[in-house]
Amino acid sequence: MKPVLFAIAAGLCWGIGEVCTRSALHSGKIGPITAITVRSLVAIPIIVIVYWLMTRGIGGVRVEQPVSAIDGATWSKVVLGSGVIAGALAMVFFYVALSLGEVSMVKPIAFAVAPAVGVTLGWLVLGESMDGRKAAAILLIVSGVVLLTTGTTRSVPSDGSASESTQPQR
Repeated sequence: MKPVLFAIAAGLCWGIGEVCTRSALHSGKIGPITAITVRSLVAIPIIVIVYWLMTRGIGGVRVEQPVSAIDGATWSKVVLGSGVIAGALAMVFFYVALSLGEVSMVKPIAFAVAPAVGVTLGWLVLGESMDGRKAAAILLIVSGVVLLTTGTTRSVPSDGSASESTQPQR
């Protein structure tokens, strides 16, 4: 149950955070790279404090291993996969997309592609199980996002009244 609760907490934080970020980006007073830089600079000290606490067994989730216990292959995976690909490139792509579009479109697309790729690569690369239920779930997630991000949209003109449109969002 703990993984589910932590995943829900992460999703709530990301949802709230990205709405705040989208609002800031669309104010025209900050760009996507500045937003990522601020996000990272604020996050790093908090993450370092949590790491320090968890290497000492404080926090109750799992005790972290000290960095001296990490081997070269593990460092490569974390630096390249987590740091470069997920930490830098994905955030740059996401924040640029968020600066150009609506959070109601950008976030579902990004966060539907991520589990679809994760489940597929978990199966192909890590040897995790794949069955009809997981394949159907991926199909449902992707179908739901297509349904959510295309078709009829509501736009709010400058006078505040809502109007219907059948143009897909871009």
